[in-house]
Amino acid sequence: MKTRSIKRHYIWLMSCLLILVFSVSSCSSMMTMKAQYKGIDKMMANRNFDKAIKQIEGAKEKHYAEKDRVLYYLDLGMLYHYTGEYEKSNALLTQAEYAIEDLFTKSVSKAAASILLNDNALDYFGEDYEDIYLNVFKALNYIHLNKWDDAIVEIKRIDIKLNMLEDKYRDMAKEYNKSDESDIAIKSGTTNFYSSALARYLSMLLYRAENNYDAARIDKNKIVDAFNNEANIYNFNMPNLDRATTWSNKARVNFLCFTGKGVDKVAKTLYIHTERGTLVIVPTKEDEDFKEEITDIAVINSPGIPDNLHFKFQLPFMKTLGSRVTEVRIKLTAGGTVDKPCEKIESLQKVAVETFKVKKPIIYLKTIARTVGKGLGAKVAKDEINKGVDDPLAGLLLGIAVDIGVDATENADLRVSHFFPAYAYVSEAEVAPGTYQVEIQYYGENGNLLFVDNKGEVELKAQGFNFFESFYFN
Repeated sequence: MKTRSIKRHYIWLMSCLLILVFSVSSCSSMMTMKAQYKGIDKMMANRNFDKAIKQIEGAKEKHYAEKDRVLYYLDLGMLYHYTGEYEKSNALLTQAEYAIEDLFTKSVSKAAASILLNDNALDYFGEDYEDIYLNVFKALNYIHLNKWDDAIVEIKRIDIKLNMLEDKYRDMAKEYNKSDESDIAIKSGTTNFYSSALARYLSMLLYRAENNYDAARIDKNKIVDAFNNEANIYNFNMPNLDRATTWSNKARVNFLCFTGKGVDKVAKTLYIHTERGTLVIVPTKEDEDFKEEITDIAVINSPGIPDNLHFKFQLPFMKTLGSRVTEVRIKLTAGGTVDKPCEKIESLQKVAVETFKVKKPIIYLKTIARTVGKGLGAKVAKDEINKGVDDPLAGLLLGIAVDIGVDATENADLRVSHFFPAYAYVSEAEVAPGTYQVEIQYYGENGNLLFVDNKGEVELKAQGFNFFESFYFN
């Protein structure tokens, strides 16, 4: 490691120690960053959405700082969707969308200057799957408000975002590499997610309801393409769409059902060992399952770095939460009964993990660069302390204080929205127009009935858009 670089890392550490009070405060905040969600999973499972809204709104001042405003808008916007307050939901999700765009743009422009800072200290500009699915839920809000054109606009925005996904992080990586604070090259990742079958399905239904069968067929073909070309995400059978774009004189009834809880972020603890001009990254024994996640960065060239140094740090990991539901069925009763299964069309949690791959290398390499820089600074600082302090005990205590200062600033950013589901299922039935009792049934293992979403008696029209949305957060 060049002398200039060592001096720079020393200055880096001193800067870190100057903001130690802030860092420790940030650490404390991070330990409780999910306190606003205490008990809320039970509320969601019991469909007590109003109580959940009250808890999140009440937590705004204490648990959502200004840098967490995107998270607040997403959490509350999703909850209002589940209560059926679609205009409120759209207002909040729109605020989230605007803030995501603005904060990401600012983060790129400040990237080179912010490599010193832990992500927890920066504005949260959302995960990309959040930015994608907020448009899905805005589209659903508009469908419920009978604003189909606005719903189509939201779905088109998803395509724009997916087309830009890899490019925007390449630009961010370039900005980070302009920094003088790191000797590690920052790079972005790639994704194999280019089209959402769920978004295309909604678009297909809307075009068909407007008798635009050509546009509906285009969307159907794109669903087929997604299942054929994005097998890592769509690793289940495609829903039967044989009659999806054919005309019918019956009442078509469409169902979209969400299950489970999407993803959470958990911290994985790792160590950096230096030897022969390389950084060797290894997880702790408790986090050995994380090895596969860091294969691409397990060994990093760092010419000139001293041997036998050891640094500790954390990285965030996307943990899928899944669902207890193994089957969803729809039931229409009017004299006779129509009983059909729903078919899975999207794993939102898989999309969360897949899209995270694009920015994951940036987060991981930036964290490693910062850890190495502060670790080298700590070594220099402790060497200087040992030279200037006669009392060995005092030198030891000061050295420990330096190490605590470094560790206090290296905790993983675990912010992620709490209310996106894990899976989406769809079903379509064709029945004679009339009044039906409508139910959606959710089953678990061994065919145990977990929940029945009873929609009551509903008139189904031949030329209408008979659409039902349902959710079960277990």
